Amino acid sequence: MKYTFRQLTYFIAAAETGSITLASRRASISQPAISTAISHIERELDVQLFLRHHAHGLSLTPAGRALLRDAKQLLKQAEALYSAAAEVSHQIRGELSVGWFSTLAPIVMPELTQSFLKAFPETRIRCRENHQEGLLRSLREAETEVAITYDLQLSDDVTFQPLAHLPPYALFGASHPLVHERQVKLSQLAPLPMVLLDLPMSRQYFESLFIRERLEPNIVWASSQQEVVRTMVANGLGYTLANVRPRAAVALDGRRVHRVPLGGDPSPLRIGIATLKELKKTRLVEAFERHCQQLFSESYIPGMAPPTAAPRRKRR
Repeated sequence: MKYTFRQLTYFIAAAETGSITLASRRASISQPAISTAISHIERELDVQLFLRHHAHGLSLTPAGRALLRDAKQLLKQAEALYSAAAEVSHQIRGELSVGWFSTLAPIVMPELTQSFLKAFPETRIRCRENHQEGLLRSLREAETEVAITYDLQLSDDVTFQPLAHLPPYALFGASHPLVHERQVKLSQLAPLPMVLLDLPMSRQYFESLFIRERLEPNIVWASSQQEVVRTMVANGLGYTLANVRPRAAVALDGRRVHRVPLGGDPSPLRIGIATLKELKKTRLVEAFERHCQQLFSESYIPGMAPPTAAPRRKRR
């Protein structure tokens, strides 16, 4: 065999991104190195892997699609050798593929990943961000081994280990009339303009909070991007409901936002670890789960602000 696993990795990066430029960023290597690796594989196998489109990237040939499938399987088998060796030697090493709910990723992922890699320096983590439907699909298709997500519409083929509760709260811009309230009720919010985080299953969760109270929210704006929602709120276009608690009380444009607890004991989301039941857990997966369980608590979630204390009752 006159090609290397590294060259196959560069080929896979180019095939999945459809671009030499994007592949070089993903693999943290120069563009010429990506091109050279692809050319070398093509010469060795005597096939054309890509059609090169000027200014429009790459597209796989039939031979390229076949090689992509086999190359990914080959690298997966090679990675399994590390896991097998680790099982025998009782060392925690190898690569772990982790899915992250898209609103949790920018807050939780950096601190959690850094602390795990520090605890287990012989490991690597490959991250994928997605909404709930995409995360569950990635687990079932073995693209990821674990997912840090919520308990949103989980099916029987998924195991979920809860780590902490995230109660919903209202988020306001500085000029909103309810910004100085100690807590707000959904009945106060329902007639007001709402900016909705519009992700699969997330939308249904937020709407269900109103449905339980026999209310209907006045959704005026919606976005699938958490930071777009926060920035619209900060600019006075409405309020939103959220569960994640960023430590920074500002939107991306620098305007302040204010978190106010919801009254009435609304249903919280649970953040936790999702895995596929039928997939046997490796020592690496088990180590990651233990690390999460040790790091998370109801009073501390990596990257997040502490929970807002419930309003104190006045003494009579």
